[in-house]
Amino acid sequence: MRLEDRLASKFVCTKCGSTGAEVRRFAATGTGITRFLDIQHNQFVAVSCKNCGYTEIYNPEILEGKDNLGDIIDMIFGL
Repeated sequence: MRLEDRLASKFVCTKCGSTGAEVRRFAATGTGITRFLDIQHNQFVAVSCKNCGYTEIYNPEILEGKDNLGDIIDMIFGL
């Protein structure tokens, strides 16, 4: 199962308690010359509550590099 699907299926909003989530990947520039040249090498995953819009940002390199990804996602969302 993809990281995005796992995050969406386990999501519980810390603000309103809703379980519906939208997950998107996005890129951002760094600092210095990469910012000047608009090189977007920093990748992130945003998980947004479909009810209230609260959004949490995660580093996919850290999450995808873990053997126990399911346990980490459970810990993030308090399940």
